[in-house]
Parts: sequence; C-alpha cells; structure tokens
Amino acid sequence: MPDDRYLEPEVETMPREALREAQERRILELVPTAYERSPFYRELWDSHGVHPRDIKSLEDFQERVPAFGKDTVRDYRSRTGDPYGGLLCVPPSELTSITSSSGTTGDPEFFAEIWDGAPPLVTAQLRDLWEVGLRPGDRVVSPPGTFRNLMDYGYHALGAVVISADTWFGRMPETLEVVRRYRPAYLQLIYPQLVELEHLAGEYELKEIFSSLKGASCAGQPISPRMRKKVQDEWGIELYEYTSAADTGTAWECREHDGFHLWEDTVFAECLDPAGTEQVADGAMGELVATDLDNRAAPLIRYRSEDLVRLTHDRCGCGRTHGRMWVAGRRGDETLVQGTPVVLRDVWQAVEAEPETAAGVFQIVRPSREVDRLRVRVGYDPAMTADTADLAARLRAGIAERTGVEARLELHTEEELMSTVRSVAKFPRVVKH
Repeated sequence: MPDDRYLEPEVETMPREALREAQERRILELVPTAYERSPFYRELWDSHGVHPRDIKSLEDFQERVPAFGKDTVRDYRSRTGDPYGGLLCVPPSELTSITSSSGTTGDPEFFAEIWDGAPPLVTAQLRDLWEVGLRPGDRVVSPPGTFRNLMDYGYHALGAVVISADTWFGRMPETLEVVRRYRPAYLQLIYPQLVELEHLAGEYELKEIFSSLKGASCAGQPISPRMRKKVQDEWGIELYEYTSAADTGTAWECREHDGFHLWEDTVFAECLDPAGTEQVADGAMGELVATDLDNRAAPLIRYRSEDLVRLTHDRCGCGRTHGRMWVAGRRGDETLVQGTPVVLRDVWQAVEAEPETAAGVFQIVRPSREVDRLRVRVGYDPAMTADTADLAARLRAGIAERTGVEARLELHTEEELMSTVRSVAKFPRVVKH
C-alpha cells in the first residue's frame, strides 16, 4: 500500500541484494526467449558466438552478450525491411500500441508495446508522480499528444482528474488561463515552453497563477541552473526533471533533486567505457547501457544509449535503493575545432550571460564532429535587443573566453530558431545544418 512518500514502498526500498536477484531471474528468462523469437538478437548473438546456454548468471550476461546501438537496428531494418528492426518477440497481432521517440538525434525510433490497463512506460512513472505529490482527486493538465503514449492512463490510475488542453508552442497564454481557472496540482512542461513563459513573466503574475501546483515536470534537455532558479524562486514552481532511461523508460528526480532514479525492477542499467566494453566504477563517467525487464514485446537488451552518465547504486537521501544517474551529455556532442575540444556547457554559459539571450536558445552547427571553425546559431529576444551587432560582439567574446576558440555567429530571434525544431519534445543543441 502507498504511504506518504512511496507509492510502492516494498519495491522502491527493496534491498540491493533482493533487487539484483530479481534482475537475474528476469534476464535468465529473457535471453532464451529473445534468441528464439527475435531474428535480430539471434543474428547478432550468433555472430559473436553467444548462445543462451552460455548465460547462467548476471556476470555471464554482462561478459558474453554483446551491447549494440541504434545504428545496428537501423541497419537490420534497412537490410530486411522489417519495420520492427527484428526486435519483435510476439506476433504483431498481440501488440497494443506502437509509439515513437522524439527523433531529436535522427529519425524517430518506434516502440512496440503490450499492455492491459496502462502502457509500461506510463505505469513506471506512477511512482515518480506520487513523489511529486500527485494524489487521488488532484487535477492535472494533460496535453493531447501521444508521444511515447498517452499519459492519461497513468493519471487515471492515480485517481487524478485530467484537464485536456492544448499546451503546444505559442499556447502559453491560453495554458495560463487553464491553470488559473482549474487550479491543477501538476503540469508537464518542456524547454520551449519555459522560454515562452519567461517572455510572459512581465505580463502575468506567474507565481500567483502557479500557486496551486504541487510540482511540474520538465524533460527533453537539461535545464540550466539559472532557469531552474527562476522557475522555483520567481514563479514558485518546484520543477522535477526527467530523462530517458536509454529508451527503456524514463528516470526522474525525486524531492532531493540529486540525480535521476532508474527503476531497476524495470531496467537493468550498466555503465560502460564509451570507447570499449569494460564496466566503469560506480560513480565514474561512462555510457549508459540498458536492458528492458518489463517489455515482452520488443525488449532492448544491452542497448548502448550514447548518453554519458555517472551511475551510482548508493541509497538516495529519499530512502530509495534503486540506482541514480547524473547525465553529462551525449557521446559525440563534444566538437573538435582544429583539435580544440568545445563542450556545450561552455557555449551555454556564454549565451546565458547576455540579457538578450538569457533563455539559452542556441545550437552548434556542424557537418561532423571535427570542424575548422566553430559555428554557433543563437536566438535572441527582440524585445530586449536594441543593437544586434553589439550583442554579436559580446557573444563572440564570451564564447571565445570560455572555449578558447573564435565562433562564427548567426543571430535569429528565439521564435525563428524554435520554429526549426523537428522533435516533438526537444530543442537539439547540435545540428548538422
């Protein structure tokens, strides 16, 4: 039964030894099933000389089963024409839904699911929504989109009342009126909406409007300390960020705001050397590699996410025993400018330092990881910008100071730059053109 802090206390505070035993049992069931039913895994594992009879423990699984990335699945799909990339382990007629990723880093990936009352990803988030403070009878604002499945199933499972509203880009004034009128306890936000709200802060009493919220979540990309402080101190919203658990689900902050919780009864998470196959030490930087434990339709097994994280299994201050991670960025986001490494954080700090670009809307434009010249596209607030030439000079100086390289700068209004977004949920920081 739920208590004040945990929706499923027995699971959320499960001893690490019991959690690992449960993971091992599930993986030893998963491997032979995937080998028998998935042509992708059978081909991949055969090519590495791996057979299910070789896997008798978690240690065997980690040592013998090869990890793979999304390009391997895309190659299989291209070669065979299989829309499921060879991952499907059930007849298509058994599927309940097929949903997509955001497509920020390329073409969207599609996920086949089987469920009864609610989709697996939605169900796993119920613990996180409970931690935010959502309780039976609370109202939530739910956008009508179905990105990675409709969240209404989860809200209803918690006994919440759903207010359906169009909260898409450009609709924040209408969204504020919905919040003012219906007084919800929870709201889902994404980065472009925060930028839009920042522009509206001078016209609306945001702290009063948002006073009914127990919390709001935000996903799609990291939120800078400056933006988080503004949301909390000036707008009165406790913001809970969440991120992808390597496409097996999501990982959320708890009230401690000290890392993203991975629900390890649904995912077996590893942290590998980004350039190899060795496990890194607990708390060291590595690439997140994940195995689905709750997806019997098309499970990802030792899937390399390209996310660079620090992963720990230490108990969190909230009392939960499941692993936590801190995301540093994506493998390959670092840009080499004539051999000099440039990271997103340094460019971000330079952009946010100027009042006209404090929202941090920018992109590094590059055809490849190694370039001769750093090219940066920055969005500015026209209401605050009197002299774009002066702004450009300050930005170039700030970027050079923090990165050590001169930037070729392109200025656009924030609205122009936001209008180029392909993804339904994310503003990409690195683009090819």
